[in-house]
Amino acid sequence: MSIIKNGTVGKLEYRVYDNRTNMGIAAAADCAATIKKLLEEKDTLSMIFAAAPSQNDFLAALVSDTSIDFSRIDAFHMDEYVGLDPHAPQAFGQFLRDRLFEKVGFRSVNYINGMADDADAECERYSALLKDHAPDIVCMGIGENGHIAFNDPHEAFFFDSKTVKVVSLDEKCRMQQVHDGCFADISLVPTHAFTLTIPTLMAPEYVFCVVPAPTKADAVYTMLNGEIGEYCPCTILRRHSNSVLYTDKDSAKRILI
Repeated sequence: MSIIKNGTVGKLEYRVYDNRTNMGIAAAADCAATIKKLLEEKDTLSMIFAAAPSQNDFLAALVSDTSIDFSRIDAFHMDEYVGLDPHAPQAFGQFLRDRLFEKVGFRSVNYINGMADDADAECERYSALLKDHAPDIVCMGIGENGHIAFNDPHEAFFFDSKTVKVVSLDEKCRMQQVHDGCFADISLVPTHAFTLTIPTLMAPEYVFCVVPAPTKADAVYTMLNGEIGEYCPCTILRRHSNSVLYTDKDSAKRILI
């Protein structure tokens, strides 16, 4: 797996791979090694997963690793649209069900209910699950606007008091769903979503951040070179002690100049 460039900014290690397939394979191998190390130290562990096309290569490589004992892992996802049929292909629970959750045997899979009648109660329910199964690893991407999960800049708070909340989605975030081929038109993209907050995502000991594609080039550049701030939420990863950013030559094109 060919690394074109690597380095460290703050506490964040970054690696640039020659293509997104090799990027995904490398990220999955590192994640698998961390899983195995943790399972030597404890009976079970908990993981948070992102649902987006950017994660496809990583998830495929992770699923193919038969040496991982998924039966000792409790799984969570980091966001879900409000009001979208949970079995719609765009639903994040369904996305992960198709590519991960039903392909291997997890100890438990915990879904956010985007159709919940009481959104506040659903936030409390999922928050309690996360408290009971404190996550050890988070596998994430970043948005074109620098978001992590659905913490868009106008909803991002580094010291958020909540664990899970409902947020409004900005236009750039919603257009990303069109760019990713998930929706045909922005009018079809939901305007609100449940999301794990930034403190919740930064609490796990290990963060694997997988970011391919040219549409993420500006966000990757700012993530590594901009000031740390909520205007670009992913910059917070530079403060996390065990975080690694995996990119391909397309998403990293601005740092390869």
